[in-house]
Amino acid sequence: MILGQALAQCRTLVVDGPDGIGRGALIAELARNGFLVRLCRGPLHHVDPTQPYRELLAASGRLAVDGSLVHELVYGPLRRGRSRVTWIQALDFAEAVAERDGALVHVTGETDDTEAVDAYERALHTLAQHVPVVTLDAKDLGHPIRGPACTHHQLGPCERQLTIGY
Repeated sequence: MILGQALAQCRTLVVDGPDGIGRGALIAELARNGFLVRLCRGPLHHVDPTQPYRELLAASGRLAVDGSLVHELVYGPLRRGRSRVTWIQALDFAEAVAERDGALVHVTGETDDTEAVDAYERALHTLAQHVPVVTLDAKDLGHPIRGPACTHHQLGPCERQLTIGY
């Protein structure tokens, strides 16, 4: 599946990739294409790390999530020696994304952190058995994404109003 197909077919896109890779341009483009954008980068819940993601996936409409449990699967072992997310939780998350007509978007590119790059490849290879994975090189993010016409914007009726107060 390529990104244009994902835009046309998916209600949910979960964007992830190594730290510092530059996902911001993709997230902004997804917002322009009618996706409600949510960031989920805070500390994980100490008892149930999947809770914030389940709550996000319960929302209606098109949803783009910046960051996911895959980040913890990758960086937990690299930084602390273990992940706070189990593979069972990660697979449940992948299936929940798939059930919401979704896909994981793996942003790749130039980075010095080869351990993280390799860990992302391994993790997403496993998760791809449960949810579609779209791989996108960060250098290709400078071009507009061609997807279906956007029917509603995140800003709604206020998108052309500018209020300046003192």
